[in-house]
Amino acid sequence: MRVLVVKMSSMGDIVHAQPVVADLLAHEPGAMIDWVAEAPFASIPAMNPGVADVIPIAWRKWRRTLREPATRDAMRAFRGRLRATRYDWIIDCQGLVKSAAVTRLARGAHRAGPSWSSAREPLASLAYDRRAEVPWSLHVVARNRAIAASALGYPVDGPARFGLRVPRFEPPWLDRSRALAVLIPGASRPEKLWPEERWITIGRLLVERGLRLAWLWGSADERERVARLAAACGGGVVDATQGAQAVRDEPADATSVLPPFLPVADAAGLVAAARVVVGLDTGFTHLAGALGRPTVGIFCDFDATQCAVSGDGPCESFGGIGQVPPLADVAEAVTRMLDADPPRA
Repeated sequence: MRVLVVKMSSMGDIVHAQPVVADLLAHEPGAMIDWVAEAPFASIPAMNPGVADVIPIAWRKWRRTLREPATRDAMRAFRGRLRATRYDWIIDCQGLVKSAAVTRLARGAHRAGPSWSSAREPLASLAYDRRAEVPWSLHVVARNRAIAASALGYPVDGPARFGLRVPRFEPPWLDRSRALAVLIPGASRPEKLWPEERWITIGRLLVERGLRLAWLWGSADERERVARLAAACGGGVVDATQGAQAVRDEPADATSVLPPFLPVADAAGLVAAARVVVGLDTGFTHLAGALGRPTVGIFCDFDATQCAVSGDGPCESFGGIGQVPPLADVAEAVTRMLDADPPRA
């Protein structure tokens, strides 16, 4: 059986859909599963050993330059690659008009996706010949699993299995002799941010427990924020954003490291090396849970129940829409996770 999964963006959404692969293979051992994802996030399904091929799309980039010849050439190349294989099933887990368009463009015998009442953009449901009624009350991971299960007619049994594998990540600035905590204080909107003084308290708590802090960032503003937070947590800071010399001149009392800007695959390697991860509602925080790392999710302006961080390891999420998580809740969760997994001798 050949199956194409369409889940293009965003990063967290692609993470949430990964258990579909394990479910499909449990129902149809030996199935060949391909995946369509936005190019910046294509490395996520590529980490899944059950995915045979990832077909990158750059719609977010193309839509701004549709009249340029290079864009049209890239779109033709994508269409050619997408249509090179005929699939038995094309499963759209996204339920948007843009993902439905890709679902129709691909060659296949059957197309499945959420129903009119279940899709984020109801018009998308017109692209499918098998439509799944998926309750909005379900966790986002369960919604993805239910769409594929409805298409192929199998029950959704057992916990979600993400199955992602990340190569060992060994940059010169990552000291693997010390336990690592990864902190992710950046977000796409100001409403999602957690007060800086609370991040500083959590950072100091982790330092007191003997962990080195790695501050993940993705923009210039976030780079400034993590530098400020790292300095406020006490001890020296290894600023790997300044190049090799900064790493060679590492302070003897370094308690924090500022990584350089990391592509998704390298950031996944950093997260996978962490003993604990504390992060806002971002794709990397959800990826940490999927990689089985003890993860605390902080939600300041999004649903912390249906979109709660989940994975093979201990995960806890706090807050919600208009609900800024109390410092005590996050600190207690971090302490619980560290106490449950004492450092190895």
